[in-house]
Amino acid sequence: MLSGKVKWFNNAKGYGFILADGRDEDLFAHYSAIQMDGYKTLKAGQAVSFDIIQGPKGLHAVNISAAQVTAEVATTAASRVRGEPVEV
Repeated sequence: MLSGKVKWFNNAKGYGFILADGRDEDLFAHYSAIQMDGYKTLKAGQAVSFDIIQGPKGLHAVNISAAQVTAEVATTAASRVRGEPVEV
């Protein structure tokens, strides 16, 4: 699976675009490719993981899911919120 961020997503139209980490080309993202329960939507800037397939007009992101936060990232974020120094 690849990772990236949501560039934009229009709930009314049910689609948007994702920018994969390390790539310049936008990937089409349709609501039917989002893997979540309930209302399927994405937020601009949201970190996601996904696979890529060739669609009729370009690359499509499929099997889209919210990126999992690792314990290290969560600990670093919590330290920053508390104002503690963080080693990089």
